[in-house]
Amino acid sequence: MPASATAKPVYAIVGDDSFQQLEKLRHVIDLTGGDVQRVDFDGERAELAAVLDEVRSFAMFGGTKFAVVRDADSFVSRFREQLEAYVSSPAQGSVLVLRMNTLPGNQRIAKLIVKVGEILKCDPPKDLARWAIERGKTVHGITVLPDAAALLTELIGADLGRMDNELGKLALQFDGTKIDARSVSASVSFQREQEMYDMTNELAAGHTDAAMRRWRQLVQLDSSAEFRAVTWLGMWLEDVGRALRAKQQGRMSEFMRSAGWKYKGDRLNAFLKNTESLGMSGYRRALRKLASTDHRIKSGIGEAETSVEDFLLSLSPAKPRR
Repeated sequence: MPASATAKPVYAIVGDDSFQQLEKLRHVIDLTGGDVQRVDFDGERAELAAVLDEVRSFAMFGGTKFAVVRDADSFVSRFREQLEAYVSSPAQGSVLVLRMNTLPGNQRIAKLIVKVGEILKCDPPKDLARWAIERGKTVHGITVLPDAAALLTELIGADLGRMDNELGKLALQFDGTKIDARSVSASVSFQREQEMYDMTNELAAGHTDAAMRRWRQLVQLDSSAEFRAVTWLGMWLEDVGRALRAKQQGRMSEFMRSAGWKYKGDRLNAFLKNTESLGMSGYRRALRKLASTDHRIKSGIGEAETSVEDFLLSLSPAKPRR
């Protein structure tokens, strides 16, 4: 289905909540009918010519050409005039998506996008408990009672991705019943996720040995842990990347509002110290290592448990990083 039939040629998805950004991105893909030839670009390193060549080229196998520029704030800043020219007359049958943290409405590029496309804002919910209740009802088909929503909010905080994940598990575990605080407390899956959260917290603080101990305990208690580990490690690395970019761009206050709550008290200082120690090169190296770990697990190359341990060991300051 051509983009002009339903989807617009340019979108800016604006906000610092990755869960909402991915939700909006899926919505845009759905508008095309789902038949897309998608290419993703890293906004900090992408060149304008490569992105525009992608959206202007013909889709060889049908469908809609779909280019996504993640972390696009610096990309827009570097190529503002050329992007304004493109947005003024975008290619038809293609979709360009800019994933950004901020985009003031008074900027010319924002006004041009509104004329031909759409700005999708990812504002955090003002009432997390209400969001959990509505999300449970509309997406997961369950009735989350106020005491359960309050407990989930207390335990999880403003991590919408994790909140949605827990609601989905509760829907499977307590099908056809109302979810109260007792249901949440009794959920085995929630307890296991809390243990996984604790493991990544140790890693975030730079306590690799403690993270390894928690990991080995997790594998003994829950055979499915090794297949969820990459997701949790990826969420931690996403926070690392956001913190590093925020520091480079002088936006640490924004990071603290959106993600700082995950690392309370001394853990926040430890997370920031460990993030600075990793640096951008270490962060990118860890991303590549995690992608390799994910591939090994999914393709059955070696043991999943060992692959995750190897990733954890690669982050140990006592050993050379690979």
